[in-house]
Amino acid sequence: MDKRSLEHVARRFREAETRADILRKELAAAIRQADADEVPQKDICEATGYTRQQVRRIVLAGTEEGDVGAGLDPSK
Repeated sequence: MDKRSLEHVARRFREAETRADILRKELAAAIRQADADEVPQKDICEATGYTRQQVRRIVLAGTEEGDVGAGLDPSK
């Protein structure tokens, strides 16, 4: 692997991270909307693959921080 190839792979990785961050924010907004629309938490968990605790954190973070990029890390 030469330096140019390594730089190319690293750039693609950073771009993928950016896309993932955008999609994570979109998913969090969709989860909060589903909660506002009274979709059962069980259904939200099944659709997203998140745990009930993760869904609760996303919903609560959105209300506590004014819904701006809140509660988006699914690893917590």
